[in-house]
Amino acid sequence: MVLEDGGPLPGVATIERVCNGNPHAEGFTDSKGYFVVQLGQPNNGVIQDASEASGLGRSSGQFPGMGTDGFGSGTGPGGGRGLMDNRFSNCDLRARLSGFRSQNVSLIDRRALDNPDIGVILLHRLGAGEGTTVSVSSLTAPKDAHKAFAKGMDLAKKKNSDEAMKSYQKAVELYPKYADAWCALGKLQADKGNLDDAHKSFQAAADAEPRMPAPFLELALLDAHNHRWAEVALETDHVLRLNSFDYPQAFFYNAVANYNLKHLDAAEKSARSAERLDTRHVYPQVAHLLGVILLSRRDYNGAADEFRNYLVMAPQASDAPAVRKQLDEVEKLAVTAANLQKDQQ
Repeated sequence: MVLEDGGPLPGVATIERVCNGNPHAEGFTDSKGYFVVQLGQPNNGVIQDASEASGLGRSSGQFPGMGTDGFGSGTGPGGGRGLMDNRFSNCDLRARLSGFRSQNVSLIDRRALDNPDIGVILLHRLGAGEGTTVSVSSLTAPKDAHKAFAKGMDLAKKKNSDEAMKSYQKAVELYPKYADAWCALGKLQADKGNLDDAHKSFQAAADAEPRMPAPFLELALLDAHNHRWAEVALETDHVLRLNSFDYPQAFFYNAVANYNLKHLDAAEKSARSAERLDTRHVYPQVAHLLGVILLSRRDYNGAADEFRNYLVMAPQASDAPAVRKQLDEVEKLAVTAANLQKDQQ
């Protein structure tokens, strides 16, 4: 675990498991940010030096002991809970340190035989003027509007999207500044392919809560679908002014927009920020985009490295064969450029 800028932690951080919004302390980092926790232990105590407490080796974060007290059962085929442990199916792992905000690591679908190393968790130093993930205007929603929104959420969980949309629409009719309801309505409209209606809903959410990043990111995704790159650049710029830590996706789309607008310096800067923050490799496309940008600069070795990274992260992607061919061509260009440089010396 390290700070967003790569620096060391200023103190010991608590490792928390958060299930359905309820945090539970599982252990602590050592002075260098390493930690080892075993989830769900009733008496997990304090790990003063987690990096030396296990034979699993040094890592930014590991889960040892995938037995009956870990993610899965240790009973073998047909016994116990199988390879999944439903206790953690709706849980995240995060760090808690005063003055900082942590990345969340989802524990959904983790299995007993998965690699216990969860990789690096970044911490962001809180600063003034940051946006909020909570809609302040929604907190003042009248009772009837809140009731309609809650009903819509329940219906959406039950996959009854048509009735959920009706409840969300009722909520915003009762309270036109209900940003959360507008966002929820927009997502269902987008899922059904009603992109114009979704855009209007997200815009209404953005108007109601201009310091909430989520609706602006949703607008950017819709505008990217329609190749409205100038709008995407503006919307993602707004997201990143409000919150430059929790939205690597915003950096990625900002990079895509600037690349299409021929602003290569801005595109590369955003792509590298996305790559740095995306510690779980949720957006491997960032590496491909960086490769394309570096190729346009005739940085053949740098482009080849990024194409290789992409193929490692997404070997089965639909465009993987095309990227492999691209990598072969770039490697040849790198050899040619190297030979030409030697001849000129």
